[in-house]
Amino acid sequence: MYYPDEIVEKVRSSSDIVDVIGRYVKIQKKGSSYFGLCPFHNEKSPSFSVSQNKQMYYCFGCGAGGNVFTFLMEYENLTFGEAVKELAERAGIELPEAEYSEEAKKAKDRRAKLMEVNKEAAKYFYYQLRAPQGSNGLEYFKSRKLSEETMKQFGLGYSNVTSDDLVKYLKSKGYEDDLIVEAGLATFDERYGFHDKFWNRVMFPIQDVNHKVIGFGGRVMGEGKPKYLNSPETPVFDKSRNLYGLNFAKSSRSPYVILCEGYMDVIAMHQAGFNMAVASLGTAFTAGQANLLRRYTEEVILAYDSDEAGIKAALRAIEILNEVDLPGRVLSMKPYKDPDEFIKNLGHDAFLERIENAENSFFFELDIMSRDHNLNDPESKTRFHQKIAAKLCAFSEDLKRENYLEAVCEKYSIGPEAMKKLVASYALKTGDATPVTRPKSGISQKTDAADAKKLPQKAFLTWITDTPGLYSKVKKYVTPDDFTEEIYQRVAGKLFEQIESGSVNPASIISMFSDEDSQREAAALFNTRVEALESVKDKEKAFHDILYSLKKNSYDHYSSKLGSDVDALQKVIDGKKALEEIAKIHISLEDN
Repeated sequence: MYYPDEIVEKVRSSSDIVDVIGRYVKIQKKGSSYFGLCPFHNEKSPSFSVSQNKQMYYCFGCGAGGNVFTFLMEYENLTFGEAVKELAERAGIELPEAEYSEEAKKAKDRRAKLMEVNKEAAKYFYYQLRAPQGSNGLEYFKSRKLSEETMKQFGLGYSNVTSDDLVKYLKSKGYEDDLIVEAGLATFDERYGFHDKFWNRVMFPIQDVNHKVIGFGGRVMGEGKPKYLNSPETPVFDKSRNLYGLNFAKSSRSPYVILCEGYMDVIAMHQAGFNMAVASLGTAFTAGQANLLRRYTEEVILAYDSDEAGIKAALRAIEILNEVDLPGRVLSMKPYKDPDEFIKNLGHDAFLERIENAENSFFFELDIMSRDHNLNDPESKTRFHQKIAAKLCAFSEDLKRENYLEAVCEKYSIGPEAMKKLVASYALKTGDATPVTRPKSGISQKTDAADAKKLPQKAFLTWITDTPGLYSKVKKYVTPDDFTEEIYQRVAGKLFEQIESGSVNPASIISMFSDEDSQREAAALFNTRVEALESVKDKEKAFHDILYSLKKNSYDHYSSKLGSDVDALQKVIDGKKALEEIAKIHISLEDN
């Protein structure tokens, strides 16, 4: 999907990145930028930066970065054209009829084909469950007390005992082998050849929030292994950013979402009237899923299994919910193992009562922690109180910390003043008072040999973006050809043009690239950490070293091409002359 550059830039400039990202991620202003926990990987300390001046985001932890289009592409799993379209609708901008480059058209067509083959597979599994060969699967679902209406709502199905039924069916419909494999529906090995990924399993189609089938989960019939098998990651299926049942739960109008461990728990709860239930997709709960839930709910109630494994999973989920500032409570299902068993034995009203009495996640953690301490022993009791103080320090908001401290003291019979002193003492030892360790050079990233040549190029572009006035002092020494990576060359060329015209706009440069990987790499060029030094003299030396290294890498690069590149000789001659001059000059930063 292609839109004219001026339209893309109009949409981008009308979509403030702080406002857009703020709808998905909790960010707070610190200095000239905003910081929060990265939605693309799990972290405890905020390394996700959003710059209003540059209209870009960048995570110094995982390297995710780009402009407002990139964020929607990564977070919502959209194509570039789809991200432009969504932001245009929000900004009230009417788009012209979209055009497609050959590459974009192929990508769009491929994505559509993957969705199409998944839909066809879901229809096939659905039919097999209701055919004579699916009787075992149908009996299984009936034994779990599922109604025909529920089975239909969730599109439940069955994959036959024979291992190539689906492959034959899809090929008869004209789908090619590589598409079937890419969709995660088939695989190839020496023993079985080209065969179905799922066979002899009851099937759970996995749908995105728009009710489109993006993958499958399958439970084996009998004693086969693994018990549950899920689709692999595909271009349309990202387990870490989807939740089973969310397509229904998002419309529940409930102030909370119930998070379960398994497909059957979700289905049983929906059948019992709890249509706000969702589950992670065969993997541990992720930060991406937590951020997804933040869009649809104000609170998460954990309904994990009551065994030790379920308790550990709940503790990990609480940690992730805390990271994205989403309140949580924990449901007790004892004496039963999971929601499905509980509802079948005690019914809807009893489960609703448990929801209403679900335990605050903070106190659930403390209760689990207390099991490892003998509260009748002064030493063990003191260690427990110290751990409580450590957890209270995690609250950044004074009022919230004070309220929890008061509640903790009441529950565990602790003197409030003593606990306040303990919290203050702990904060001084481990909190914000910890001195910041500054790197000893102008470039803070750790690098290996492969990155060593790229780093001066990235650092130079970041520095010039932040201080455009420096460009006029060094432009006689540097051209886009000095950048040895194709993306770096394109970015440098456009950036230098913008500086010459007096309008630096790095976010628009990222829009030159339509795929996420290129946008991420381009974003890194504007976010290399180069400002760790405080004195002007040290900064001037750091910038001089970066400029010299950039030119030296360029000189070495073209020297290696002598004899194979007709333009290399002149670039080597010019490069040697420039290096000699750079070695002698002083570049002042004081008037920039």
